Amino acid sequence: MLDMQKIDWQKVDNLLPVIVQNAVTCEVLMLGYMNLEALEKTVTESKVTFFSRTKQRLWTKGETSGNFLNVVDMSLDCDNDTLLILANPIGETCHTGAESCFHQFTDKNQPDWIFFSKLERLIAERKGADPDSSYTAHLYSRGTKRIAQKVGEEGVETALAATVKDRNETICEAADLAYHLTVLLQDAELSWADVIGKLKERHAK
Repeated sequence: MLDMQKIDWQKVDNLLPVIVQNAVTCEVLMLGYMNLEALEKTVTESKVTFFSRTKQRLWTKGETSGNFLNVVDMSLDCDNDTLLILANPIGETCHTGAESCFHQFTDKNQPDWIFFSKLERLIAERKGADPDSSYTAHLYSRGTKRIAQKVGEEGVETALAATVKDRNETICEAADLAYHLTVLLQDAELSWADVIGKLKERHAK
């Protein structure tokens, strides 16, 4: 996973800058610092542990809140003086209650895939909700057959719009298709991560 012998500890005065990124959404969650002991504890326990410069001690993220950062993978940068950790967060990362310490982007400027991931989560949360509360909840209440039918309809409409080279209509229909396909995946207890995993598997071949 990580060759700690490559780290240029002298260059960083024995405190390695560490960026933590959500392994699924790619959202940057926080920045912290590790000394060698914190890094070894992180590697051993697969939970992100920093060296707190204010408390002057090791600090495992989530040790009081339970909002741990479970390590998926790690990578040093090209100069071996900064570490990037991919993690699966348990709960919110920021002490403010936000998912990320870098949460002050406007919705308009939010990175595309972070927005899409949050949309997928919102769609999943609508399962079992009052059918009158939203179109998504109503769609779930109609059952798999109706959801699948909508995916088929939107797929055909997307193809037709593309055939006549109507750019705006193609975008609109593709958005409808992506939304309804997300509902179908959630109805089947699947996610886009499962689909992307299959694409990775095929690409590796």
